[in-house]
Amino acid sequence: MSVNPFDIKTVLLAKHAQHVVLIHFPIALFVAGVAFDLIARRTKRRGLAEAAYYNFLLASISTVPAVATGILAWRFALEGQRVKGILLEHVILANIATVLIWLVWWIHFRARRGGRELPVLRLPIELMGVAIIGLTGHLGGFLSGVNGPG
Repeated sequence: MSVNPFDIKTVLLAKHAQHVVLIHFPIALFVAGVAFDLIARRTKRRGLAEAAYYNFLLASISTVPAVATGILAWRFALEGQRVKGILLEHVILANIATVLIWLVWWIHFRARRGGRELPVLRLPIELMGVAIIGLTGHLGGFLSGVNGPG
């Protein structure tokens, strides 16, 4: 039995394909934002600070469809199985990563809006975000079969 590529149900409910595609946007935008922010801090270049801010803004916004498709992947592709093991770790870390992404954007937003200098405390938060995102993605790879049987 062949799969009809034009069947909307097949396209929308394919084994967590949408999540696997969409999740790369917040990851890449956030990591690039951190790189821009670190370089802007070192070089004092305003353009890089602007690029960091907009990367954080877009990363935050793009977490919404990434999280939504992750929930759908759990519900449909993983058949709503009990959240345990690697899936539980992935869900916990994904929630922490999402909060960190939004927190970093909010810190930058408040500094811009108030005309204040960015707090140095944001740097460890940004680096922790990168680490958590990396670990979350690694675990997600096991769930999608990229890092081994899944």
